[in-house]
Amino acid sequence: METTNKANAKTKKKVKEVKKKVTGGRTNKADQKLKNENLALNEKILRLSAEMQNMRRRYDEEKMQLCKYEGEELILKLLTVVDNFERAIKLDDSNLTDELSKFLEGFKMIYSNIKSILENMEVKEIDCLKQAFDPNTMEAVLTAHEDGIEAGIVLDVLQKGYMYKDKVIRHAMVRVSE
Repeated sequence: METTNKANAKTKKKVKEVKKKVTGGRTNKADQKLKNENLALNEKILRLSAEMQNMRRRYDEEKMQLCKYEGEELILKLLTVVDNFERAIKLDDSNLTDELSKFLEGFKMIYSNIKSILENMEVKEIDCLKQAFDPNTMEAVLTAHEDGIEAGIVLDVLQKGYMYKDKVIRHAMVRVSE
């Protein structure tokens, strides 16, 4: 019997040694602490992963917006040229000499070419004359009272407004009835 007790004691001692090697001599509190740290790190990884996905999504959206409206700066510069052509074309050509009327005819051709290019780029003029005032597309520069016209109706367009695809790139400057 004594030998079996000694064998049991040796076995128990070996089991304790193996447990000590496996657990590194840690107690249940230490195990719980490691589990909590592991959970916290996993949670942190999930948050960082979600943040990276959000950043990638925002980056892709910004890139799409830039590509969608890539020519906006050039279009804005061309619109001032279009305005100047419109002023030149409004000249009364009945008083012009043959040579000047040929120049005016050339201006009209250039103007129509620029307008067709802008239309192909999805640039559209904002139609606002005799329409209700819309602050999203128009800027009221002047107001006036006219009989027979209700308040909030556009009387004159001082500078045309334009839309580029679905975005207002230049508000129309208008005179509105009071």
